[in-house]
Formats: sequence, C-alpha cells, structure tokens
Amino acid sequence: MVNRILIFCGLIAVASATVKLQEVYSWNIMDWNYPDQYLKQQALQTGALVRQNALPVGIERWRNKLFVSVPRWRPGIPATLNYIPLDAPYEPSPKLTPYPSFKGNELGNCETGLTTVYRIKADKCDRLWVLDVGTYGYDPNVTNVCPYSINVYDLNTDQRIRRYVFRPEDIVSTTFIANIALDEGLTCDDTFAYFSDELGYGLIAYSWEQNKSWRFSHSYFMPDPLVGDFNIAGLNFQWGAEGIFGISASPMGADGFRTLYFSPLSSYTEFAVSTRILRDETKVTGSYKDFKVVGTRGRDTHTTSKVMDVTGVQLFNLIDQNAIGCWSTNFALKPQNIAIVDKDDVGLVFPCDIKIDEGRNVWVISDRMPVFLESELNYGDINFRIYVGSVDSLTQGTVCETSPPVTTPIIPTSPMLKPFLYHDNSVSRVPPRILLPNTLTNAKPMTSTFNPQHLTSISSPNAISRLYNPFINTKQTSKPFIASQQSPGIHNNPWWLKNTGEYRVEETY
Repeated sequence: MVNRILIFCGLIAVASATVKLQEVYSWNIMDWNYPDQYLKQQALQTGALVRQNALPVGIERWRNKLFVSVPRWRPGIPATLNYIPLDAPYEPSPKLTPYPSFKGNELGNCETGLTTVYRIKADKCDRLWVLDVGTYGYDPNVTNVCPYSINVYDLNTDQRIRRYVFRPEDIVSTTFIANIALDEGLTCDDTFAYFSDELGYGLIAYSWEQNKSWRFSHSYFMPDPLVGDFNIAGLNFQWGAEGIFGISASPMGADGFRTLYFSPLSSYTEFAVSTRILRDETKVTGSYKDFKVVGTRGRDTHTTSKVMDVTGVQLFNLIDQNAIGCWSTNFALKPQNIAIVDKDDVGLVFPCDIKIDEGRNVWVISDRMPVFLESELNYGDINFRIYVGSVDSLTQGTVCETSPPVTTPIIPTSPMLKPFLYHDNSVSRVPPRILLPNTLTNAKPMTSTFNPQHLTSISSPNAISRLYNPFINTKQTSKPFIASQQSPGIHNNPWWLKNTGEYRVEETY
C-alpha cells in the first residue's frame, strides 16, 4: 500500500509539471435548456431557435456558474447571456441556461431584456457587469434595436440592480463596443468600468458611485495600417479597421491606482494609461501625454482578449497562432519577453476570450469565429471548446513564471466604507475533471461516474485535476484545422504579395 501511494504521488508530481490547459467542455453545435420539450419544438418550428447560428464568444466564472455569451449576429438565438452550472452532474456538451431567464433575454426589450452581449465580468462584490450593445445582425446588416447599456446583476439574487444607458456624447456613428475591464477600489461603491470602442476608436469610463460615464479619445486607440492582414485556420482576410479591443487592468499600485493596458486588434503594440487619469472626467481633454507606449509583442500577435493576474502577469489570446501568450510586467514588453503558454492548432482555433477567476484558474473559450463569419462551420466536427488551467501551471518554465505575492487584506478604517467580502478557498463539487476554489455553502454532492483510478494529475494549490479521456482531453496538434470552404470575400494572397517586413516600436514605457 505504501509503495502504491509513493508511486501515485510520483505520477502526480510528474504530471503536474506538464499540465497546461485542460478541455472541460466541447460542442459541435450549441443548444439551450428549455422548460419542456414542447416549448423547444415550438422554438425550432418558429425559428426562435436556430442552433447552427449560435457562436459563443465570452465567458466568466463566478462560484458555481460559468457564464457564456452568444451574440445575436444571426436569427434564432433564444438567449444572449447564459450559464453552465458547475455544481450539476457533469456533461461534456452541456446545454446553455439563460441568465437570468428567457424573459430577461428578450430581443428588443430594451428596458428589461438583453439584445446582444459580448464580454462579461464579475467583481468581488458578487455583481455581474454585462454590456448590452443593443444590436441585431452582423456587418453590414446590423440593426440598432436598443441603445448601448450597462446592466449589472446581483449574483446572489439573480436580480438586475442597475441599468445605465450611455450618454449620446459617449457614442459616435461607428461605435462598436466589445470589451470590458473593471477597476475595483476598497469598497463596492468605488468601482469603475472601462469599455473599448473598437470601431469608434474611443475608451468609455463609467463610475458606479457617480452613475455617470465619459469618453476618452486618443490616436493610440486606432489600428496600425501595416498589420491589418490576418491568416487564421487557412483563411486570409483583412480586418484593417479594428481599433482598441483587448483591455486589462493591473493589480492596484502603491499610489492606489491601477494601470489599464490596451491594444488595437489590428496592431502588435501595447499601450497603457493610469486609472488615475481615467477616473477623472476632467482629464478627457489635455491628457494626451498620459497615455504611454509600452512596447511590441512582435509579429503575428493580434489579440482580442487579455487579463492580468495578481502577480502582474498578463495572459492574452494569440488568434494568429492558435495559442495563449503571456508577458510579465516585471520585464520590458518586447518579443523575447513574450512566451507561448499553450498552443493547439485544432482546439484553440480563435481562442476568443480568456478570464482568471478568484482561485487563479484560467478559463479559455475557442470558437473558430473567422470560419463562422467568413466561411462555413462543419457541424459534424467539434467547433467550440472551453478549457481551464492554473496560472502557475501555464507559466511554469517560461519567462512569465513568478510566485504569487503574500498579501494582507486592507481593512478600511472608516465605518462608512464597506469592505469586500473575500471568498474562502475550499474545494467545490464541480465536474470531476476540474476541482476549483469554492464559494458555495452547504453544497450537495453531485452524481458522478468519477473513478479515482483514472486520475492522472492534480496541481496545487488550485487543485485542478484531470480524468484521462483520449476522446475529450487529448490535444490534436498533429493535424491542424483548416477551413474547408471560403466565401467569395476571402482572398489568399500569393507569397510575393505578403509583407515580410517587421514593424517595430522604438519608444518604451
């Protein structure tokens, strides 16, 4: 028995050193949970549900819920904001449950519904921040059904506690907002949200306490005309107009402010600005030099989503490379300080969104978006995947590797300030292939076919585990995914037309 334990522990230690992203869920085609089969059949017959028109784009994890957003680019999307219950019996391809309900996702119901949601973000005060862009359809056939609005939900009661419509001054004729970053202070009221206007080339700041927004403009929000050519999954296309997209907030600095890092989608360059500037409405004008050039990631580093760990390590998707990259803010931003933490030419074709939860677990969703938009998905194949891994296991052995800081919670001295209620680090009962820090109380054991002898790896302290399943977990990197069909708008440039130069940023931050 002792020998078995020693051998088992040894296998765990070896496997833990190599664990990267673990595939948790996968779908050929998305589907929804309906109250009964009659209502579902009715939705299918009326066109309220057209499963092949669904493309998941955003994720966020809060306690026992994994949120998934599905924009209404095409007809037949019954709910744009959804979740997967992590404490339910495990299913490899679970149906989506509308959040907070089907009624709360009613298309065109501007006051109480949601029309189209992209990115979502939960905060430490158990609030879910949701931006409804209010649009239906995809360029060039887009209809503005409702105004841009911020919708904030109390995750403990599943009730919306605030809806804020952006001011006319915050929006321009080309506005397209697809990303959100939160700047949390010492209290729940001291929270700011920032929204990147990709096609309007702006950054909108919103204060929870003031219930007010304001807009920044800057040339750093604009695309780089030299890097607007994309090659993903065998498709060559041009997204040359895409400006500021990915944004992430750093840990709080010694001055009490964070740094907001951002980059245009059509760019390899990273920029930054202190939230001291963004929090001050009077800085909307006269703050040009407060925005800084951080550096460049190098060639083929277009990114749409980024997030920063408490250690100051930034993780971001690399849509050109079917990969997740990292950069530690302890070092200058340049190509030699960028690392690939995981790559999969099948499973990570367009890793659309990346998030880090309170247990420092990394969540990634991939969706083959360019194939969906520019060609045609094969629904006999796996098209959508969700992965999970720990920050430490992903960055281990890379230039981004670092130790998590030992921090002491800051307790406000004023009785008027309500401190955050930080969650404990117990282990939740979630799908048997992942064990994550839990915030649940009185959780009931789930029904599972878990067999301990199949356990191949456990990583600590986040206790992310894996069941060996060659059909679910094995990464298929030997045969890269190539889109089989192309629309007439896609042009494969011959080699002599491809730009072989390299754009470099000389200024550093």
